[in-house]
Amino acid sequence: MYRVAFDTFGCRLNQAETAVLHDRFRARGWEVVDDPLHADLFVVNTCTLTGQAAARCRRRIRSVLRRSPGTCVAAIGCDAQTHAETLARIDGLDYIVGTTDKLRLPEIVDEPIKQPRPRVFLSRPARDTFTIDGVGASPAHARANIKVQEGCDFVCAFCLIPRSRGPARSRAYDDVLREARALVAAGHRELVVTGVNVGTWRDGRRRLYDLLAAMSDVDGIERVRISSIEPTTIDPRIVGAMERRSLRLCPYLHVPLQSGDDGVLTRMRRRYGVSQWRAFIDDALSRVPDLGIGTDVIVGFPGEDDAAFENTLRLISDYAWANVHVFPFSPRPRTSAFTMPDRVDPARIRDRGARLRRRARSRQADFVGAHVGRVVDVLVERVAPDGRAVGHTPNYVRVSTRPPGARPNDVVRVRVDAVVVDGDGVAARGDPVPDASAPASAVSTGA
Repeated sequence: MYRVAFDTFGCRLNQAETAVLHDRFRARGWEVVDDPLHADLFVVNTCTLTGQAAARCRRRIRSVLRRSPGTCVAAIGCDAQTHAETLARIDGLDYIVGTTDKLRLPEIVDEPIKQPRPRVFLSRPARDTFTIDGVGASPAHARANIKVQEGCDFVCAFCLIPRSRGPARSRAYDDVLREARALVAAGHRELVVTGVNVGTWRDGRRRLYDLLAAMSDVDGIERVRISSIEPTTIDPRIVGAMERRSLRLCPYLHVPLQSGDDGVLTRMRRRYGVSQWRAFIDDALSRVPDLGIGTDVIVGFPGEDDAAFENTLRLISDYAWANVHVFPFSPRPRTSAFTMPDRVDPARIRDRGARLRRRARSRQADFVGAHVGRVVDVLVERVAPDGRAVGHTPNYVRVSTRPPGARPNDVVRVRVDAVVVDGDGVAARGDPVPDASAPASAVSTGA
């Protein structure tokens, strides 16, 4: 029996694909192990979103090869697709497999034998509706990511993903439901619907809302969560379903902002303005009780002056957030932003990023603090050796508690009594409610 180990960098889509690869390798008789030094094949599922992410992937490959030069190593995914020539210069790397071919890795590496030079597999993706063989069950995780969409046609000025993952295309409706049923049968109670531009999913006359409604009807499912979704692609029926609690949709929306300044958004080639973004969020917040919102922001985009940054800081200050991801601008070759003038000084970018993170964390503490004194339902994701359990509410509040005998994938009812800040950010803390019949607040339900 051969052994394979994985390191996955980047987004939930990468995590979903790695989980499917686990399943497909196991189906061929391989054992999936955690330590690459105890593996016959080490797979790095790469990210190319930022230069820093790509550099981390390459450092990880070199680190393992230094300690275990006899291990067969494959770099797969986005950075393999966009920077195959750079990866090929890493001494000892055996396989470079791009995004279109990455799920074929178990067939490509039939035996983990070192190669005299990297074998490269790069294909151009088609626009056709696709299916995926396998099931991305993750026994170690309560939530399961399920890939429903691939690629993007928006071509934002800063983004290399259309080059790495190709044009927008959707996974077949029936195939998504097949995997959803299998994931629930494997014990998962929450499914996270993910893709590059998930709001553009379609299969015939069906749109994303129709897919979410069908997933909500799968026997045994308790929560369906949407991962990041572009603001111009959100079907009004989705917000309506959250408002009515008519589906098992979590009351949570992660809607990228990128900048709170109209001029910067125009240079980024985003498809909305600040007022449009605010109008959507304000409407959703007014309609959906306890809605959690998250966003992404880029600081230091070319041409972002002090006034533009202050506009972004002001917008972030105006909302109580479930989470905010702040990224420094990363100039990526083969994007239009790479050659834009008026670059922002790196020191200024670092300062702006730090200020924005502090403000976002303060407003996140306000969001979490609004739950103090309330009873919420928490899906346990991990349990520490000391019995401390950590999980999330449907609207994405991270909660720490100590329910006796809790295991991952349990849903426990918790009365929140405090807000805490730890190495992972802002969280709630509370005690389990011993009476399971005690009513939870509206925030605790996803249906």
